[in-house]
Amino acid sequence: MSSREIWVRAKFLLEKYGTEAAIYAAMRTEDLLDKGEIDEAATWHEIIKAIEELENTEPTGPLH
Repeated sequence: MSSREIWVRAKFLLEKYGTEAAIYAAMRTEDLLDKGEIDEAATWHEIIKAIEELENTEPTGPLH
């Protein structure tokens, strides 16, 4: 999955699940790991990181 697709998926999950999006993605990741689908689980881990970044509304760095 491309970087763009990861961000699109993360945005979709936020729209669908709201504040529960990261939890949904984490459960999906765990399910894939249980099935031994390591590459897919790694992709979902990237989706979780993208969700967390999209949810972060705190500025990082100086406010000049």
